[in-house]
Amino acid sequence: MAAGFAAAFADFATRHGAMRADLLKDSGLTESDLLDQDNRIPIAAYHALIAAGIRQTGDTALLLRHTFDSDLQTISVVGQIVHTSKSLAHSIDQLNRYIRLMADVPLPQEAARFELLHTAQGLWIVDHLVLPDADYLGTEASFARFISEFRSTFPDLTFALDLEVTYPAPPHVDAYPELFRIPVRFGAGRNALRLDPVWVSTETAFQAGHAYAFGIFTRHADALLSELKATTTVRGMVEAQILPCLHEGSISMDRVARDVGMSRQTLYRRLKEEGLTFGEIHDDLRKRMAMDYLSAQKVTVNETAYLLGFSEASSFVRAFKRWTGHSPTAYLNQVA
Repeated sequence: MAAGFAAAFADFATRHGAMRADLLKDSGLTESDLLDQDNRIPIAAYHALIAAGIRQTGDTALLLRHTFDSDLQTISVVGQIVHTSKSLAHSIDQLNRYIRLMADVPLPQEAARFELLHTAQGLWIVDHLVLPDADYLGTEASFARFISEFRSTFPDLTFALDLEVTYPAPPHVDAYPELFRIPVRFGAGRNALRLDPVWVSTETAFQAGHAYAFGIFTRHADALLSELKATTTVRGMVEAQILPCLHEGSISMDRVARDVGMSRQTLYRRLKEEGLTFGEIHDDLRKRMAMDYLSAQKVTVNETAYLLGFSEASSFVRAFKRWTGHSPTAYLNQVA
């Protein structure tokens, strides 16, 4: 998960009486781990940090208080994206799109975690992540984050009306009225927050004029997602090995398997599990790099052919037509 959450919690816990050195020791984290909010740390380390903070302060509501006290924009680029979104529905779409940048959590059948749901009973944000009751802190903090962000950004508007959660009342239930300020029903059949319907009947509450900032933040987030995917898929590992030697043309699967620490058979099986073959990855990487080289208009067709490892420009032209339906020259005319 993103180190920004651990860094912010460690700062908060320290301000409330915890010993920072002990927090880091108990979690196995170091100060260097927390310097960059986009750095990835084990989720288990974050959970250990929270447990250490609660243990040291004696406050089981410590994470909840931190969530209401903090601003997501200062913790994660996802917060900046959400705050520059066009509407509530748009912000939830972005949250689902970039949720892995905050934390990798298992979802059933690749479902989106959060859903904006209209029913006869009202407008709801439903959290589809199912956690054991003992792990209620994550669900608790997620809804606290929604409320705190909208409460601080739109102090004159009502956002949340009531909350349903599947877990039983926690030890710090007496803090709920002060922090959530809405009725909460424990032991419900789902985790869902009911909202004031004004948030879908009008978009005037979201300020216009953030398109430029939104574009900057999403480009950064897309780059981070690409890096994350590259380090967590076999395809990404293979592409990282192929790219520096793409100009060599024919690339041995045996060599790549050795470089990623697998046997050829294991690499073949792992790629098959991702629905891929080694040849498909090589071909697709050539295609993507060809589009990048030609779009930049800084190299010729012949130079692009060489950079991609084609022995003759004519072979590259045939491949490019197979990829795009156009010759490289026709493609250049389109992007010029």
